[in-house]
Amino acid sequence: MAFIWDPMYAVNLVLCVIILVLGIWGYKKSGNKTELFVGVAFGLFGVSHLATLFGYKAMLQNFLIVIRTVAYLLVVYALYKVAFKK
Repeated sequence: MAFIWDPMYAVNLVLCVIILVLGIWGYKKSGNKTELFVGVAFGLFGVSHLATLFGYKAMLQNFLIVIRTVAYLLVVYALYKVAFKK
């Protein structure tokens, strides 16, 4: 497990963590799960970036595809809930 410094993935990881924290915070304040879904989705993106920084990208390729797909689907679901809110 060697750390591979890549500024792009490092910045993306930091931003994902910030969005995760804000999503959880927003959910706690409002009780609206939409913020939580978006936060968790970006947390999953962060896991993907973290795995890449630690050199696991090739070894976990299939798992990371699943993680990213789930994250995108969470964002789609959250935006769907906002778009069709009654």
